[in-house]
Amino acid sequence: MATPSKFDNDTFQLARDHLQNFVKKTAELLHDETGRLLEVGPQERSLVRESFTQFAVDTFDIVDTYGPTLVGDITRKNEFIADSAYDCVVCMEVIEHTLNPFDTIKEIRRILKHEGYLLISAPLNWRIHGPSPDCWRITEHGWNALLRDFDIVEIDILESPDRELFPIRYNVLARCNKFKETKDSELTFRFI
Repeated sequence: MATPSKFDNDTFQLARDHLQNFVKKTAELLHDETGRLLEVGPQERSLVRESFTQFAVDTFDIVDTYGPTLVGDITRKNEFIADSAYDCVVCMEVIEHTLNPFDTIKEIRRILKHEGYLLISAPLNWRIHGPSPDCWRITEHGWNALLRDFDIVEIDILESPDRELFPIRYNVLARCNKFKETKDSELTFRFI
């Protein structure tokens, strides 16, 4: 079993606080919004349910271990969820564990209403962690490619102490745009 490094220990609470602050800040920003919210992979966490009280919340996981409302694979079309069923999808600290992040985003886009909100996050400068598998690390440019057919409202970056251009993690707020179909050649990226 691996032993967490000094960096892991020093930044763990910083990363947790960053994620919690993003969820709370976004909940306040969306305080006038209502409808249905789907939280993907919440396990036993309750922050989203406590913060987004104006939404009817369903939970979704690949296993039934934590008693989710729905069990399925977010990388595949889940026939039991209608197109445009949700006003908001929260997918925090999950996408790095999927086998296909592009299919994950495709399914999230399908189940979100046009102009529905997506809150999504993943670590970048962080050790391999469970639940297994831990497959991906996504940079700012990667988020722009993955979310090409969303309108990105904010990319919230937690920089690594004393190391530029290798953030600890990203939180992203985006709006679903059902009319976008961005080609690779149309993507633009911030110059670093």
